Amino acid sequence: MKVGFFSPLPPARTGVADYSTALLAALRKHGEVAVNDARADIALYHIGNNLLHREIYARAVAHPGVAVLHDAVLNHFFLGTLDQGAYIDEFVYNYGEWDRGLAEDLWKNRGRSAADPRYFQYPMLKRLATISRAIVVHNPAAARAVYRHHSQAHVIEIPHLFVPPELPDAVDVIRLRAELGLGPRSLLAGVFGHLRESKRLCAILRAMECVWAAGADVKLLVQGAFSSSDLERALAPLISANPRILRAPALPEREFWRWASAADVCLNLRYPAAAESSGIATRMMGIGKTVIFTSGEELTRFPKNSFLAVETGPAEDTMLADYLLWLASDRTAIEEIGRRATLHIRTEHAVEKVARQYWEALEGR
Repeated sequence: MKVGFFSPLPPARTGVADYSTALLAALRKHGEVAVNDARADIALYHIGNNLLHREIYARAVAHPGVAVLHDAVLNHFFLGTLDQGAYIDEFVYNYGEWDRGLAEDLWKNRGRSAADPRYFQYPMLKRLATISRAIVVHNPAAARAVYRHHSQAHVIEIPHLFVPPELPDAVDVIRLRAELGLGPRSLLAGVFGHLRESKRLCAILRAMECVWAAGADVKLLVQGAFSSSDLERALAPLISANPRILRAPALPEREFWRWASAADVCLNLRYPAAAESSGIATRMMGIGKTVIFTSGEELTRFPKNSFLAVETGPAEDTMLADYLLWLASDRTAIEEIGRRATLHIRTEHAVEKVARQYWEALEGR
């Protein structure tokens, strides 16, 4: 069997490119895999929600194979790749003529799509779910989204992969923490990666104000590039004016892991959610960090004692603040949650195990 592998790859600065690089190397241990080979026996298409996936999506529809849904909401992908008429027609194809008015409204107000829950409630997966020989997802929430659009879809759940990174030595981490003004018992909570509206930075800042008002020795790290200039303009003054907030840009791999290693807690909140499995959260759990998520079906495969989760709605700020105050006062809890997280990730998400599941899925198609 020869596999055609279709995905963004480096130097594209996207998590899917990093994921695909690791998976490609692991898959080649099982058999022949060729990048962008249209003549292969079976095609593996990596589908995300940005313009990098335009040609891959078109090929996945024209020449069906196995599609990997890195984002189980494609509404934003269609907003960015189709014109008004084509977007409305695609929406109607997914949800029926009676929703044409809704499609028109969503197109008209597409500037709000990054934060408006309606765009996440209509993933627009029907065409891909109907035509693909199989759909690979990373969690049960994504599987449910696919079945909602096509109950007879062949869905295969494969965990998000983990490759152990090259970490800095302990002395380097201690040095960096000292440079950042962190004491041995200071808690550093970090938000990592592309900074979008859905990553709940406003809620995180409100929670941090409660933490600081309680006198806790906690700092917040905001690392990555803003995806929205409006969000950056709104938050940049608040971030820069507070000495307890540390700011780092998008970083090369080696430097990223220095900062990640210096953090104690990863804040991985998502609302509205796209049924995605976070690559950053998987990697942070894999190196033994405590990760705080937004509650959701996406987390049901993780052991309940290997992470923390906050509810959406009015309790979000308070729950997050309470968790951070607890962790700031109990280093043992941080270490134990991290230990359980890394045990699970390194066992169930190991790239070798994931690649084997992919190969078996491809052989079955």
